[in-house]
Amino acid sequence: MAEVVRPEKCVVAVDGPSGSGKSTVSRRLASRIDGVYLDTGAMYRAVTWAVLQAGVDLGDPDAIAKIALETELSIGTDPTAPHFAANGVNVDAPIRGAEVTQAVSAVAAVPSVRKHLVALQRAIIAGHPRIIVEGRDIASVVAPDADLKVYLTASAAARAQRRSSEDAADVAATQADLARRDQLDSSRKTDPLRQADDAIEVDTTGIGIDEVVAYLLNLLNSKVSS
Repeated sequence: MAEVVRPEKCVVAVDGPSGSGKSTVSRRLASRIDGVYLDTGAMYRAVTWAVLQAGVDLGDPDAIAKIALETELSIGTDPTAPHFAANGVNVDAPIRGAEVTQAVSAVAAVPSVRKHLVALQRAIIAGHPRIIVEGRDIASVVAPDADLKVYLTASAAARAQRRSSEDAADVAATQADLARRDQLDSSRKTDPLRQADDAIEVDTTGIGIDEVVAYLLNLLNSKVSS
């Protein structure tokens, strides 16, 4: 097992597409360094849930932004039990459902929504000495000064298999939906999904979670001890 690194203060940015292993790896890494964990994608999903609850037209960015600014988010950062609430309602289950998944890219593409949530994310990061932050624009936008920047990836087939096993969905349909979201997220004008120039790419295809976490611990150890 890799040496446990507990620096006095560190920020680790973990980016990558859906199904690359970001959530599991980030949570385990946070636990190993006695840190906290922030799932920024869940923040966009929680806002999307609120938008859908309000019956807002997904083609109306101003209406989406209004709901986003009005929605009160409660964010749990315990890596062993992260949770989210929107306007006092626990949304852990509904934000992972098909309706939110289909709509989240449209909501996340609204510039004012991104500006608002990035500000919240930076405030959370500033409030914790050791934090693992996962998303799509962490290294490039949210925390460009992170101590360690990682971009997780995997083959399209592996990503679809992992996600479909989580959702009990058809693999082919899942792969098509992941491709749809990749295209939307990587082509949006504001903060598109991309690998930061100084991020270390890790292909998780065929690699166990423990092996990935051990590798990241070694990377972090080299960063904080250099």
